[in-house]
Amino acid sequence: MSLIRRLCLVYAAVLLAVAAINYIPGLVDDTELAFGIFALDPFDDALHLVSAIWAFLAGLISNRSARTFLILFGAAYLADGVFGIFTGWGFLDFAIFTNESLGMDWSFQRIAANLPHIGLGAIALGAGLISRRRA
Repeated sequence: MSLIRRLCLVYAAVLLAVAAINYIPGLVDDTELAFGIFALDPFDDALHLVSAIWAFLAGLISNRSARTFLILFGAAYLADGVFGIFTGWGFLDFAIFTNESLGMDWSFQRIAANLPHIGLGAIALGAGLISRRRA
């Protein structure tokens, strides 16, 4: 199994763990923030679960499907994180369309809340593009 296919399986495990955060006692505080930083609602959980399934299937199917997942998922999650920093809302959960912009904010809270999507997205996009160049 190639490196990018294994990376997809790692992404599947990470995304499945993220989808489970709300359901593990102690990871969500009294204000319903995971790790005291960000809120995950059932729609977010479903989005992470669907992404995990997509990553898992892409990793099992072929190098081409793995590369496609990494590029599309990476671009979408990276852009969602950047939108989150600039507006306070992401677009993957449609929040940017249903909430007024909070404006750009470089606070620790805003960066920490969006860093998972920026990090996961950048790594996936980079890996997908690099593997495409090598193919």
